[in-house]
Amino acid sequence: MPKFIEAIDAPTRKGSRYPKPHDAPCLNRTKYLLGNVFGLDQFGVNLAVLEPGAWSSQRHWHETEDEFIYVLSGEITLADDSGEHVLTPGMCAGFKAGNGNGHCLKNLTDKPVQYLEVGTRGENEVAWYSDIDMKVVLQNQKGVYLRKDGSEI
Repeated sequence: MPKFIEAIDAPTRKGSRYPKPHDAPCLNRTKYLLGNVFGLDQFGVNLAVLEPGAWSSQRHWHETEDEFIYVLSGEITLADDSGEHVLTPGMCAGFKAGNGNGHCLKNLTDKPVQYLEVGTRGENEVAWYSDIDMKVVLQNQKGVYLRKDGSEI
């Protein structure tokens, strides 16, 4: 296991795991899975890149996982229950588990945006999507997307 790397040499995950059509806003998203390189299992760390027009996710909140983001480059729009807020390099935001404030990041500019994301890495979790009829149930770190009533999508 390496002691250090160039972030862009980390394995990547591109696009979204959301079922169609909910994946569409997130298709031009790339995550460099930094924490995985070092075997971190208590929290995740990713370098995220959003191309112009891309979103980080659908607006969501977690029952038991905290999240934190730090903007490295570009201008990004944080959408949450209180509206839209522009974040620039050096700004950060945190999302406490269980608070019910659905949030996501949107690149509404014509240039790529980079930010660091850090979050709890629990084995079991439920995340709720504020604007669509969807939740994800994570069991043993395997996620299943369902409607909010628990039926299959």
